[in-house]
Amino acid sequence: MITKYFTKIFVRFNPFGPEAKTARLFLCAIPPRQRAISTKLTNELLTANSQKTPLIKVVFKDKTEMELDPAGLSFGELSSHLDRYSRKLQLKENIESQ
Repeated sequence: MITKYFTKIFVRFNPFGPEAKTARLFLCAIPPRQRAISTKLTNELLTANSQKTPLIKVVFKDKTEMELDPAGLSFGELSSHLDRYSRKLQLKENIESQ
């Protein structure tokens, strides 16, 4: 997963729900150095009787926001959604640098 272009990440999930695996794998895919330096990471744990829905929200360097439901997607699907946009930003960056 291309995480270079993430500026903010917000993850909300129930650790015992079906969305937990996807959310945990997503959080593990963020490199520790990036977490410490360039990306603001916020997570919220839900209880079993919480009214809020699980959510993964990513803000990219160009201020584009993506909100994804970890309960409805596998980690592979989630990363492919995010990689698709990251590749667009990477291409744009490569064109501008030439």
